[in-house]
Amino acid sequence: MTLTLPAFAKVNLDLRILGLRADGYHDLRTVFQSLALADAVTLTSTRGPLVITTDDPLVPTDRRNLAWRAASLLWRTGRGGRGEPRGVTIDLRKRIPSEAGLGGGSADAAATLIGLNRLWKLGLDTATLHRLAATLGADVPFFLVGGTALGLGRGDDIYPLADLPRVHVVLIRPGFGVATAEAYGWFDQEPRRTRREPARRPTPAGWPAWAASLRNDLEAPVVRHHPTIGRIRQSLLDAGAAFAAMSGSGSTVFGLFERVEAARRTARDLARPGWTVVVTRTLTRREQAAKLTI
Repeated sequence: MTLTLPAFAKVNLDLRILGLRADGYHDLRTVFQSLALADAVTLTSTRGPLVITTDDPLVPTDRRNLAWRAASLLWRTGRGGRGEPRGVTIDLRKRIPSEAGLGGGSADAAATLIGLNRLWKLGLDTATLHRLAATLGADVPFFLVGGTALGLGRGDDIYPLADLPRVHVVLIRPGFGVATAEAYGWFDQEPRRTRREPARRPTPAGWPAWAASLRNDLEAPVVRHHPTIGRIRQSLLDAGAAFAAMSGSGSTVFGLFERVEAARRTARDLARPGWTVVVTRTLTRREQAAKLTI
């Protein structure tokens, strides 16, 4: 049996760091937004040990891969298996760049949880899948929900919000990545200074009130180490984006546009050799559910 599921990317429309938790993680308040950009995760029943294949040579295919860890987790908890997981090949067709703040690895892990729950006929309910997802990574539970959602705690306590009206999104990943641990380390080293709200245009009609004060607390410390990210953000605003920011810990910068023509023109104008530039759109929770049913 073979099953193929999409693993949708995300951006963080808003990311506030509220403090450091007793467990060493940062206490967050973030607003996630699903995108139509997606990896394809194909699960195939086999008789041998778990194998991961991918078309991206930079993606590990061993236990460092979150999809491998998701399969191992279900092997132990859902099937009561011992030793290394068996019985499936996982093929990852990568379209979401890595070390980009777009959640590609976490999205693959969530799709693996959903797919293997079906493939192995485990019958695990939504609450159980969410609990397992949280052990894999702070943002993995969001990818089981999708759309526009508030994340609290480590980011793994998910509360669905009213979906943002559809907008077109320009994603620009410069020719380097930013490791999550690095970004948070730079934030922790920053002197506490008065925060300035980023410049933005008035929010379009139909946007929720909370969208008027979006920001990413990781952006300033990351920009101090990688000024290119700040220049990309300003270029997106200059091109007419209603809002632009770094997503998550970077290095991708996104701009939100009401008209697809403006998004496409901006993507063409800002493309540079060695950069990844993608035009996509926001995805509602209902749209995700239609393609990725738990």
